[in-house]
Amino acid sequence: MKTAFGTIEIAPKIYWMGANDRETDKFEGLWELPHGVAYNSYFIDDDKTAVVDSVKPSFMDDFLHRLDIKLDGRPLDYVIVNHMEPDHSGSLAIIRRLYPGVRFVGNAKTAEMIKNFYGIEDGIVVVSEGETLDMGRRKLTFAMIPMVHWPESMVTYETTGNILFSNDAFGGFGAIEGDIFDDEADMEYAISEMMRYYVNIIGRFSSQALKAIAKIRALDVALICPAHGPIWRSDPQRVINLYEKWSRQETEETAVVVYGSMYGNTKTAADAIARALTEGGIRGVTMYDISRSNPSCIVKDAWGARGLVLASCTYNMELYPPMKYLIDMLENKNMRGRRLGLCGTYSWASAALKEMKDFAARSKGGWLLTEPIIEIKSFPTDADFDLCRTLGLAMAEAIKKD
Repeated sequence: MKTAFGTIEIAPKIYWMGANDRETDKFEGLWELPHGVAYNSYFIDDDKTAVVDSVKPSFMDDFLHRLDIKLDGRPLDYVIVNHMEPDHSGSLAIIRRLYPGVRFVGNAKTAEMIKNFYGIEDGIVVVSEGETLDMGRRKLTFAMIPMVHWPESMVTYETTGNILFSNDAFGGFGAIEGDIFDDEADMEYAISEMMRYYVNIIGRFSSQALKAIAKIRALDVALICPAHGPIWRSDPQRVINLYEKWSRQETEETAVVVYGSMYGNTKTAADAIARALTEGGIRGVTMYDISRSNPSCIVKDAWGARGLVLASCTYNMELYPPMKYLIDMLENKNMRGRRLGLCGTYSWASAALKEMKDFAARSKGGWLLTEPIIEIKSFPTDADFDLCRTLGLAMAEAIKKD
């Protein structure tokens, strides 16, 4: 009998059979993947057989080999489609050709997307909130979590083992290095990558995430099986609590300082602000050079910090391009209730400070400007450094007060 190597039993007759991607440099072409990413797919072996979510098409050969071994000549009855992003659904057309009798299970919006993406209109089982699919010994129910982070997103709950297949919710970056469960993995790193995933992929939709968490808290969950990252079996409530904290945009008493500098003058001003923040009692200040840093890490750290300082030079009569890109990302996330300090520099045409102030104004109070707002011409003077120190101390006071 052939062995489906790489298939891991996570509960009786339920198997992880996903893929580890260590070749893709950027997730969605945007987010750095220093340690890859996992596409988690699950196989349910019951009176009926089912795959819960699939893998990215480039990893289909190995996936289909393992699936064929697990089926052992039986039909594949269902593919549960919790989410239609192509890293999970991109293999549906291939699966349909190989298993023509398979039925795809999803909600009405899922069915529409399957048609739009793959031209498939038949063999789709449309389920609604709370509906049950009988697998034999196991029963699957479905809960809709729209806009976490696509409109068709849903979760599947297996009632016998209290197992939640949560699609992108509770997922994170990072390939699985043999440590598939939370009690096996380096969870400090895994949680950091989970937060980076949450902030950059789902953060904009935090209000919808809170609604999803309320539904999930009503379930007795023993195992959380996301579409990316480790499976939570020892402490599933921990990740639910973390998601709730991030969704509420709760912050820590710390600050992030980001600077864009061509020749070091803006960097010097940013260093002075960071020093004053520390003198004011703020610990764990994080500094980023926008030209050399991963923007997704900056946004993640800014999400968890109570204060953010942006210091940027002017470039060709506009905001320094890497800083402009970061501001676009920050604006997209709808971050609220954080302190913002600004320092703009220029030599012959002032622009950086105005564009950063416009960003703050567009947030309509989401970013709370802290005085003084600083503009430096060419090289910081002693008076400019005094202003930088004043800003850092004022930010520290505001952060502690908030």
